[in-house]
Amino acid sequence: MTLARRQFVQGLAAGGALAASASISPAAFAQTAPITLKWANNAPVTHPSTVRGQEAADAIRKETNGRVDIQIFPNSQLGGDTDMLSQVRSGAIDFFSLSGLILQTLVPVAGINGLAFAFKDYQTVWAAMDGELGAHVRAAIGKVNLHVFDRCLDNGYRNITSSTRPINTAADLKGFKIRVPVSPLWTSMFKALEASPASINFSEVYSALQTKVVEGQENPLALIDLAKLYEVQKYCSMTGHMWDGQWILANGKRWAALPADLQAVITKHVTAAVMSQRDDIRRLNNGLETQLKAKGLTFNYPETKSFRDALSKAGFYQEWRGKFGDEAMAKLEKYSGKLV
Repeated sequence: MTLARRQFVQGLAAGGALAASASISPAAFAQTAPITLKWANNAPVTHPSTVRGQEAADAIRKETNGRVDIQIFPNSQLGGDTDMLSQVRSGAIDFFSLSGLILQTLVPVAGINGLAFAFKDYQTVWAAMDGELGAHVRAAIGKVNLHVFDRCLDNGYRNITSSTRPINTAADLKGFKIRVPVSPLWTSMFKALEASPASINFSEVYSALQTKVVEGQENPLALIDLAKLYEVQKYCSMTGHMWDGQWILANGKRWAALPADLQAVITKHVTAAVMSQRDDIRRLNNGLETQLKAKGLTFNYPETKSFRDALSKAGFYQEWRGKFGDEAMAKLEKYSGKLV
């Protein structure tokens, strides 16, 4: 056999062996360069969203034998919320966990879960978000070239903190300088309550409170604790004025380019992480009030009627019914009851 013919035959044999091994063994994943993906969020390193996200990344790496390497970038390392939303759309970030109320700037209906006092309890929240309302929102997100996972993270019920005075009734919010996320619905709600809202990304909240750019802010207890906002706030008013969650988004083209088997592995572990995160937040909330009192926050417990009445009088619900549309509002009110 000539040298050229021998090399040709050996090449065919080697190629056939590689093809066969790739088709029969998952271990073959490790023989090619890993697919590296970036997952960003605005949560502190110790927040359950970050902890469970890292667990999912580790499980995905293990199951794919290193073929998929997801790197977690927490605590707004890659920018503020609005900047990271632009990055996940452009492909600079592959995955991004974002509140629907901030995503609302791109997908208007994504903010519907934030309508004030819509959900009376968590049973109602998950029935809606894992049911028809969530499906309706996900369908809208899919139309802007983003992939969205079926289950959303729990960001919790939001409460108002202040460095100047407790908020006991809607009247206490008149002229109150409060930080809100960059979201039309948040701004609209606090304007309807006659406060003075300032749209500031979460990465800048602590400094805005510390320098008195704003008097207060509103967030779930877990973030108030983990971001150490109690260091620059004195009062926590348990208004529970809205429930907020975070959708896990992926760049649409990047997701579509992944093989179906890898999509399945990623989806499985992301879903498991979300369900664990929800349980973490539930357990955290059960003990955080006592811990935050020990760290210097003074708690008060407002009745919600004055806030609801003020919003209704200002036409808040009517305004957003017009913006979200009858179909979306019908899906929300299936769970919330009539919002007027």
